[in-house]
Parts: sequence; structure tokens; C-alpha cells
Amino acid sequence: MLRAFLAIDLPSVLRPVLARVQEELKRSGADVKWVPVGNIHITLKFFGHIAEAQVDPIIEAASGITRAQAPFNLKVTGAGAFPTVTNPRVVWLGVGGDLAAMGDFYRKLEEAFAALGFPPEGRPFTPHLTLGRVKSPRNRVDLSRRLAALPPVESEAFQINEVILYRSNLSPQGATYSPLKVIPLAG
Repeated sequence: MLRAFLAIDLPSVLRPVLARVQEELKRSGADVKWVPVGNIHITLKFFGHIAEAQVDPIIEAASGITRAQAPFNLKVTGAGAFPTVTNPRVVWLGVGGDLAAMGDFYRKLEEAFAALGFPPEGRPFTPHLTLGRVKSPRNRVDLSRRLAALPPVESEAFQINEVILYRSNLSPQGATYSPLKVIPLAG
């Protein structure tokens, strides 16, 4: 058994932007488990624990969709939190750009994975970059204040040319991700 997810990785030029936002929010002293900057990605599908035998069918299903998907552009947009900025549980940066193409791509992937027995998400797809997860109420009010006061976070557009099936290894030090397969988009 292995833990797996399909994601869009980010260009390395975005890492300093993500780190700066995290550093500003860390000043709140809130009890947040911050995602290491190198692990931040856009999750397309979390499969959970799967058997080794399921890896190839997942890759084949994803490849069937990516072969017909032209590359599209995304960019990082403002910060926010789920469920709300005033009651943050997950702190994130938004994703903008060609969201229509991304949404269509996501729906096709969900259909392909549903055919393999992975049920679709029960909530609408909201592409985002998870920066951290709030662990307790400590300094949550200051975190909310800092989130609301952040200057606009906008990146240059970056092109999505591939998706990656990752293996996630959990340890007391946190999760480490290793690519199982890089799956290119058409073109």
C-alpha cells in the first residue's frame, strides 16, 4: 500500500513568493503547521492509500486525459483561508488564470478516476496552494488580521505542461513527496 495524489507542481521562481507570505503570517505566532515551501502544490486528486497494482491504471487514466489537454496558464492570487479568513483552519494562496480550462481538465480527471472506483470530491473544486493548517485557537485572531492585511499576492503567469502522480510518505517530521510519474499535457 502507498499513499498517493495527483498534483500540479509549481515553478521554482514562485518559491520565494510563497516563503515571503508564510514568513509574514508566521509573525502572528499562531499555532499553524506550515507546509514546507518545496511541498506546496495544487492538488488535483488525493487517492489516499492505494495498492501498488492501482498505480498503473491511475497513470493510464490520467494520461488518457492529459493527451487531449493543451497546456494552460495559471498565476498565484490573493491569500485566504478555509472556511473563512475570520475562522481560519487552512491558510492558502488562491490560483487564477485560465480557470475554465483547468476546471474542465479537473472534471475530466474526476470522471476518469471515478471509473476506477475513486469517488469524485463532494465539494466544488477550488484550486489553491495550502500554506498551512491551523492546529489550535492560539493567536488565530492575529493570523486573521495579518491575512486580511496582506498586500495583493500576484505572480506572473506560468504554464502548466504536466501533472505529477506523487507518493506521500508520512513521518513525525512531516510528509515527503516523491514523484511516481510525470504525465505531460498535449504539446
